[in-house]
Amino acid sequence: MNIQWYPGHMTKAKRAMKEDIKLIDLIIELVDARVPLSSRNPDIDDLGAGKARMVLLNKSDLADERYNNAWTEYFEAQGFHVVKVNSKSGSGLKQINGVVQEACKEKIERDRRRGILNRPVRAMVVGIPNVGKSTFINSFAGKACAKTGNKPGVTKGNQWIRLNKSLELLDTPGILWPRFEDQQVGIRLALIGSINDQILNKDELAIELIRFLKRDYPNVLKERFGIETEDEYQILKEVAKARACLQKGGEYDLIKASNILIDDYRNGKLGRMTLEFPIKTAE
Repeated sequence: MNIQWYPGHMTKAKRAMKEDIKLIDLIIELVDARVPLSSRNPDIDDLGAGKARMVLLNKSDLADERYNNAWTEYFEAQGFHVVKVNSKSGSGLKQINGVVQEACKEKIERDRRRGILNRPVRAMVVGIPNVGKSTFINSFAGKACAKTGNKPGVTKGNQWIRLNKSLELLDTPGILWPRFEDQQVGIRLALIGSINDQILNKDELAIELIRFLKRDYPNVLKERFGIETEDEYQILKEVAKARACLQKGGEYDLIKASNILIDDYRNGKLGRMTLEFPIKTAE
């Protein structure tokens, strides 16, 4: 399964980000806690060289908690400040102001020595499409100040948001990078909804999900659907049977079953699952 998706507006957004990054003190990078490495745009490290860095493990409620902790340790070892958050519920957001101050303490102290008092930290919020940036900003600010949506590409332009006297945020559009060298990265991003669904073969993507479940969470298919077979295509047929996905003539509707299985994963109905692991990826 080959996945590539890089709409033209992302090139423009990357150029704008390169200009705006000169204005900021801190980069707050949202990643999806289920795929923390795959959901990091590698361009951000180059663009943000020399800036204070924070990683928010968003949607941490959907990820396996033992791996949330392992990923926190992994990123802290890389020099990032890390907070586990759930932007929808607001979990973890109260920690962020204190961590921002800690991340920028050198900048704040430098300002104080120059006689500059109470200048707010200016932070750029970055992340790939559909990782939850706008939901985070709205929850953090306590009001709907950034558009939200459950599809990639809702935020089209940069916008400044004054949160309080000590922090200003710059919201940016979600941008990917031009080519996925590792197709497993593309598959993981497709599974979490960061790739436009309209360009995907959902039945192939469902098979990839089934392979992952068989390998790392083998009891899920039996517990949720009563499925015990090992054959991946038969598993998809069993999902269709369990959810009454039928076409005219009684044939199983495998596309509908694929959508149900993928949506169940994305919404956490299959349980808390992490798709990649720091021990494997850090080697």
